[in-house]
Amino acid sequence: MALWHKYSSIAYLAVFIGVLGHASTEFFAVLSGVSGPELSVWRFLLGGAGLVVLSLLMPGTRDLVAPFRTHGWKLLFLSLLGVTIGYLVFHWSLDFASVPQVATLVTTIPIFVAISNLLINKAPITRGKIASGLCAVAGIALLITDGYVASLAGSGESLLGIFLATACAAAVAAYSVLVRPIITIYGALRITAITMMLGGIGLWLVVGLFFGVWAAPSRLSGLEAPALAALLIIAFWNTTITQFLWIGGLAAVPDITRGSYLFFLKPVIAALLAVLVLGQDLSATQILAIIVITGSVLGELLLDRKPKD
Repeated sequence: MALWHKYSSIAYLAVFIGVLGHASTEFFAVLSGVSGPELSVWRFLLGGAGLVVLSLLMPGTRDLVAPFRTHGWKLLFLSLLGVTIGYLVFHWSLDFASVPQVATLVTTIPIFVAISNLLINKAPITRGKIASGLCAVAGIALLITDGYVASLAGSGESLLGIFLATACAAAVAAYSVLVRPIITIYGALRITAITMMLGGIGLWLVVGLFFGVWAAPSRLSGLEAPALAALLIIAFWNTTITQFLWIGGLAAVPDITRGSYLFFLKPVIAALLAVLVLGQDLSATQILAIIVITGSVLGELLLDRKPKD
């Protein structure tokens, strides 16, 4: 963590690698054959356990009890907010809204980070951030819907899904801002391990009680080797490693709002992976959208850059 604070470029790189993890989750989810709320349960139970083991292996992060002595209730609240509630409402939203609607709304997390940072820390939202954020969201809608913006309008039946997807973005954003002071004290690895593990246990209980799906080792034994490998990749690459880098990087960057704007690149990375891995083609509309999104992220860096003395 100290190294990240000293070299901000390393922190931004950590956030970007975290975005790479977010963007590649869907590919491995398809290969795993596990879907719905059960996938989220396995992802955070196994991924959280991986973070706990990683924390215990490091001499400076083995004490997982100390954070509970000073911030026990807050850690429990953040675990429920950022993981249990955030990913539960994300799954629920897909039952009511279309995939383009949900994908577009969830990718607005950086905007909610800016709003949360304003409300919690009184950090102002600059003109550059507002302009680039609006342009990025427009580009994301264009990319995901391939120009069919009408599919984002929705109907009466999709309003609940839109609300739930928005709640997911708001919950994850608030978690990212609220957890930052605790990470400053105890480091990203310990706090990420604690919140991911507790949030995963919360998901396991909620999904079991309300969805009737209890994640148990016996359910994994029925998976074929490639599917099990994909699930383990989701748990340990897309969660243990990249969640640590995403959360830790956001806690270390000088400007958390600017750092979170890298999340706007998630659909761009996913589209490029579709081209490179799946051999799909990009339409002219999608190419234009990618230019708009990347330009928006780059534009924020240039518009709000402070002149050197």
